[in-house]
Amino acid sequence: MILKSKAIVLRSLKFGDSSLIIDMFTELEGRISFITRIPKTAKGKIKKQYFQPLTLLDLEFDYRQRTSLQRIKEVRILRPYGSIPFDPVKSAILLFLSEFLYYVTRGEQQNVHLYNYVCASMEWLDEAERDYANFHLVFMMRLSRFVGFFPNLDAFQPGACFDLRNATFTSRVPLHPDYLLPVEAAGINRLIRMDYENMHLFRLSRHERNQISDTVLRYYRIHVPDMPELKSFHVLRELFS
Repeated sequence: MILKSKAIVLRSLKFGDSSLIIDMFTELEGRISFITRIPKTAKGKIKKQYFQPLTLLDLEFDYRQRTSLQRIKEVRILRPYGSIPFDPVKSAILLFLSEFLYYVTRGEQQNVHLYNYVCASMEWLDEAERDYANFHLVFMMRLSRFVGFFPNLDAFQPGACFDLRNATFTSRVPLHPDYLLPVEAAGINRLIRMDYENMHLFRLSRHERNQISDTVLRYYRIHVPDMPELKSFHVLRELFS
């Protein structure tokens, strides 16, 4: 069955001498893995640069449900980035988020709201001229709404703990080790109030930013099976240290 869909590249790996295996999140079918041959001549229609992390694509592909690797028939860049490839900080954020999304979206089926959120977020980052140091924090926290474990804010009050397992604030210390004490829990409540437009109003030190990043990644590792520590996060930490 020939399908057409928008897609966002998560990861690409070299396979053999002239092929790539590419993991993408598509608007139509959710998470799909593809294999495609990359011609060695410049005249080829499918080019390696199309499959850089978080590139936004327009795809036509031969979809077969019982096949683990689908075949691309046509591909074009849907929206070229204007600033991200030339800005080292933005590029580091993008590489971190591509690794993050690779693990978070494993097994994710069609989720148009999730797809639209990721695309709109990448477009916002590309167009931003300043005040995007908190972007990855806001992106990760708000993404949890689309994958099923956005924190429940109803029980928040000053001095509350945050139960990482049950994604809720609580006045009592949980009987398991996965919780945040009130100072860290207040930081999560502050993060939830941020969005891309107002996040520059929330002044965070470099230490606070990295500490919140650690906490949010811990939160995801609790809820996403087999999510490892992200190698690209160490690069991001260095940028904000």
